[in-house]
Order: sequence, then C-alpha cells, then structure tokens
Amino acid sequence: MMQSTDHARSYYRATASAMPERPGLGGDLTADVCVIGGGFTGVNTAIELAQRGLSVILLEARRIGWGASGRNGGQLIRGIGHDVSGFAKYVGEEGVRYLERAGIESVALVGQRIREHGIDCDLRWGFCELANTPAQFAAFKGEQAHLAALGYTHETRLVGPQDMPHVVGSTVYAGGLVDMGSGHLHPLNLVLGEAQLAESLGVRIFEHTEVLELIHGDTVQVRCAGGTVRAASLVLACNAHLEELESRLSGKVLPAGSYIIATEPLSEAVAQQLIPQNLALCDQKVGLDYYRLSADRRLLFGGACHYSGRDPADIAAYMRPKMLKVFPQLAQTAIEFQWGGKIGITANRFPQVGRLKQYPNVFYAQGYSGHGLNVSHWCARLLADGIYAGHSTGLDVFSRVPHMTFPGGKALRSPLLAMGMMWYRLKEIVG
Repeated sequence: MMQSTDHARSYYRATASAMPERPGLGGDLTADVCVIGGGFTGVNTAIELAQRGLSVILLEARRIGWGASGRNGGQLIRGIGHDVSGFAKYVGEEGVRYLERAGIESVALVGQRIREHGIDCDLRWGFCELANTPAQFAAFKGEQAHLAALGYTHETRLVGPQDMPHVVGSTVYAGGLVDMGSGHLHPLNLVLGEAQLAESLGVRIFEHTEVLELIHGDTVQVRCAGGTVRAASLVLACNAHLEELESRLSGKVLPAGSYIIATEPLSEAVAQQLIPQNLALCDQKVGLDYYRLSADRRLLFGGACHYSGRDPADIAAYMRPKMLKVFPQLAQTAIEFQWGGKIGITANRFPQVGRLKQYPNVFYAQGYSGHGLNVSHWCARLLADGIYAGHSTGLDVFSRVPHMTFPGGKALRSPLLAMGMMWYRLKEIVG
C-alpha cells in the first residue's frame, strides 16, 4: 500500500530550506542511468554520475528525502557499522584496512560536499560515544589506540566518569570517547541541498513517481504510471522502502522503526548544562539512545529500534521516559515534535553494495543499519565508479561480503527478528 507522499511532521520539515515540488514523470524518456530513490544514496549517486558526464534520471515515489535520509538523527559518525575486522575471511586484511579507511573518509566526503557547495545544514563537528558500563569504557581505550594506528588526524580524548559533566549533564554513563572528526547536522536540509546540486549538473528529478515494473535487458525499462524510462544502467537506492520491487534484494534488508522527539527550545543555560560542547552523543545499548542539540537549542532525542513492524501509537509518550532516564531535569519540558521512520537493517549489520549477478547493469546499495548518513555518500561514489569505469575496487570489496536472506518470508521476517532482539536486550539487562 502506498504511504503518504508528504514528509513526516518532524522538526526537520518545520525548519527545512526550500522544498520545491517536482513534477511526476509524464512521458517516455531515455538516459544513461536511471536511479530509483531520492534519499542520500540516490541523490549522491546521481551527482557522482553527472560529474562524470553521464545523463541521469532520478525517480522518487514520494518526495526528495521522504525516508530515513530526511528523518534520521543527523549524526555524522565515522565507521561502516560494527567491527569490520570480522569480515577479514571474505575481504582479506587489506580489505579490512580499506573498510576502516572508508569509515573515516566517508565522513570527510560529506563535509567536503557541504563545504564546496555551500549547503546550509547546520553542520557542527564533535561526537561522543557513551559507555553504559565500565567494561565499555575500558574498550574505548583500545578503540582510541586503533584510530591512532590508522593515522586518524582528528582529536580524540577519553573522558572518565568524574569528567562526564563536561560532556553531558547526566549521571548514567561510565565514561566516553570524544571524536572531533565526527559531528551532527540537519539531514533533510542536506539532502535537499544535494538535490539542487544534482539538478544544477543536469540530473532530471521526478517526484510522486512510483515504479511499477522493471523490465530487464541490455536496456533496462523502468515502467511508471506516467511513462517509461529506458536506460543502459539502473541504480536501486530504495533501502528500507524497496519492498518487492526487486525480490532478490528485498529479503536481505529488514525495515526497522526508529523514533525521535524534539523538545521546545531550551534556554542557553539549560542547553549548556545538558550538552556543554554541543556534541552529538550515542550510547552502546542494543536499543541505543542518540541525541544532540538543534541549531535553535532543542534537544533531539532518538532511538528505540523496533523490528516488529508496528510503530508506537504515541511516539512522544514512548520516547519521553527514555529521555527522562538520561535527563530527569527535563521533566517539565514540553515535547513539540515527534516522528519516526524506517532504517534498513541487515543480518550482519554491514551494508549491501554491488550489482545483480543475473543483470550486471543493475546496481544497488542498501542496509546501512544506522550508519547511512556517511556510508550512503561513500557507496554512491563506488556505484558511480562501477557504472562509469566498469570497475571499482571499493565496490568489489563490499561485494565480497555475503549477505543472508532473513528467514520467514515477507510475513514472518519482522516478528522473528523482533523475538531475537528481545533475547539480546534481555541479556543486556541481566548482564
């Protein structure tokens, strides 16, 4: 069933820059590449392809940034996902080093795009990983040492329990690791600015254009209600909203719900007490908390990843107790925005990037598992390299990691994973 084509009623929508309404596809067109999906992956792949001189048509079923790209926590954090060293048996030690570098360089890529093209999206540098237990804090020492060994050029510093008030106005944490090479931003304004950049490079963008059918061949035909796009190559950039458009991929990504609340604007004194250095923050729980201050001093507090497929009836009522566990001093503070969205989760928490074996002119990237802001931009460059040059070392590295299909079919995937995650959360509670 087609969902609403309007943006979620989020803080981001309320403070968005220009949001031009683009027309739907209204005829039969041709291009070198057709991109399906108007989030970070699709828009940035279109930019990278246009910069290489290829003609691109981008189709978005709803609005640019409608999905997770325009709703997420806005945390621009290094890393591809979980510890990539576990994939050495597939990609080798050199491949692991590539993935580790990519997790760092992808953040720099986003910063470079914002800076070079003057995209106004409230970018602020600084992030702190929060330890929920002393053991987690002890592990941060190894993480810091590993970053130094990789040649990480940005400042990192360990923050012990006694010094945490300098980072966050909460007593629930056992320490932290500050990273000044990561940060936070307004994600909807970023993707909207990138869409304008893509159009300035000649990309044709159509909104309100749901793809009804893919007809494969040397020329791919993308059939929509208003017409058909014919292209030499196709990019599937739908992530959690791929649904059954391509069955070879849809079963490998599970849409999971994540939710955010935004307070009323806080006084300078309160904002300074909560997050003195205006960092992005994220803890280590299975159902993690992530939060930051907006440009107008609201606390944006998110988390509570849901795998059941059912969203809370009242997001604010669901998320507010989680916020108050961290910041009980906000008990009298009003919540002015509440929203949720779907992120694409993979079984191994590693993104899926490559091309279809059956149809080598069909490329895809999906399943960022919470790291989509930076990794989507990196994967967009890999996809463009693969299409333009016919080969990409990075694309080959990502493609060598195998991905399982979630069991249970479409009807049971979410319930089965929800049961599994309940087990992990129970283990976390009982230790």
